[in-house]
Amino acid sequence: MSAPATHAADEIQVKAPDQHLEEGVQHAQSSGQHQHRKDAALALLGDDRVEMTDEQNRLVARKIDLNILPPLCWVYFLQILDKSCVGYAANFGLQTETHLVGNQYSLVSSSGYWAQLAFCCGFTAFLIVRVPTRILMSVCILCWGTTMIGLAFSKSFGPLLANRFLLGMFEAINIPLFTVVTMSWYRRHEQPMRIAMWYGTNGVASMLGSLLAWGLSFSQSKVLYVYQILFLTVGLATVITAPLIYWRLDNNPATAKFLTPQERLWAVERLRSNNTGVETKEIKWKQVLETVIAIPTWLFIAITFCVNLGASVTNTFGPLIIKGFGFDARQTILLNIPFGFVQATVCVVGCLCAARFGYKSVVIIAFMLPCVLGAGLLYGLGRTANYQGGLLFGYYCIAFLFGCNPLIFSWLAANTGGHTKKSLAVSLCNAGLAAGNIVGPLLFNSNQAPEYHQGLAAVLGIFIACSVISGILAFVFLLMNKRKEKQRVANGKPAKLVDSSMAKVYQAGPSEKTENGYRLGDQAFDDLTDVQNDEFVYSY
Repeated sequence: MSAPATHAADEIQVKAPDQHLEEGVQHAQSSGQHQHRKDAALALLGDDRVEMTDEQNRLVARKIDLNILPPLCWVYFLQILDKSCVGYAANFGLQTETHLVGNQYSLVSSSGYWAQLAFCCGFTAFLIVRVPTRILMSVCILCWGTTMIGLAFSKSFGPLLANRFLLGMFEAINIPLFTVVTMSWYRRHEQPMRIAMWYGTNGVASMLGSLLAWGLSFSQSKVLYVYQILFLTVGLATVITAPLIYWRLDNNPATAKFLTPQERLWAVERLRSNNTGVETKEIKWKQVLETVIAIPTWLFIAITFCVNLGASVTNTFGPLIIKGFGFDARQTILLNIPFGFVQATVCVVGCLCAARFGYKSVVIIAFMLPCVLGAGLLYGLGRTANYQGGLLFGYYCIAFLFGCNPLIFSWLAANTGGHTKKSLAVSLCNAGLAAGNIVGPLLFNSNQAPEYHQGLAAVLGIFIACSVISGILAFVFLLMNKRKEKQRVANGKPAKLVDSSMAKVYQAGPSEKTENGYRLGDQAFDDLTDVQNDEFVYSY
């Protein structure tokens, strides 16, 4: 009978003695010359291999889940809640009390995405590579929390626009940073579900944010309007979070304080089969060039753009459908709750399917089917009262679209090696997300009301395009795997490699060198890109 998991770290013997463990950690944390150029995993392990069983792998994974995942979920929840507050505030007098006219409210709402688009085209990748994770995340949280408080005291168009732009700028780091953090701590098999956990708080924020806005709408104050109380509440919660994240979060598994020295070695060794490295602090310009010219990069940007452009239909038809039921502002807020529940559910279900079957492309295509159905119902049904149920059903069907973003980012993460490349690729993909949110509302002009047939026809085409791009991506990765097989044969290695990073049960790679003098996995922490590493296996 095996020993309890809590004692596994004490009973398992590894190849490296305890003295080596301590020296390795000190070496990884040292700040000597050129240290920032090494991958954190290579600085800790060197050329050593660490013996490890699936039991120890699960032990370390549980500790990472308890210490890394909750901060990511909480911070992403706050980001969505903060960003959504502008929409909630519109139901409680924001436009009237700040004297917004014409398209000024639309400009305030979209200015955050303009900031996100600008800063995700390179600058966020630079920060992710050069600035330690807990410092970068804490500073951004503090800045956008302060900006939320600033929104509470913005009483005209100019200050509202400036603060909303700043809010988008400071929040632009989140998805790229969180994706890279997930890549740095988890095996490729584990990544989709972990990304779904923090991204799925998008739907949770919609539900709880609606309840919060509804509850605060009963506030009676002679000094503050309801929307100001809302901004202050979430802004203060965000500001308080910043020092907690700095205290709680670790930068990478090689220096994690919540792991013992032995567990740090396990935490790093379990990532070897990913072939994507852990973390370096050097900008590598060859990786920048490779990212820009890579076909998959632009296909990922395109599919992210299309998914988030299509999501604009929810912003257009949500208020239209709910207004048709004759509900007041408080009831309208509460009707966002079912939509948020569907969002959270599809994020988790989609990534569970991707982790179970290993084909993210197929899940994305499957999620497009209810989206096409929903857009078709909105296109074909009339706008009279007897069609309101069908319109609401079609509106909720389109929520499946929100399950695609975590799948796309986890797919990109699994198929990108090299710290500079993965940081830039995810940042550019997030820029595509921002561009989709900017362009989407332009599909729906007021002169199309109430049917919006032209906009809905465009959205139907976009949903079909998402499926096509997903299929093209899978085909491109198939071709790239075929090319990798030829590359390995030319280098004296086996053509076919078992991608153990996608296996549910941890499997250690071969520890002995072959007669040809190589050992699979030795270059896993050399900060090579997926193109440079002939042992890289692309997922579909």
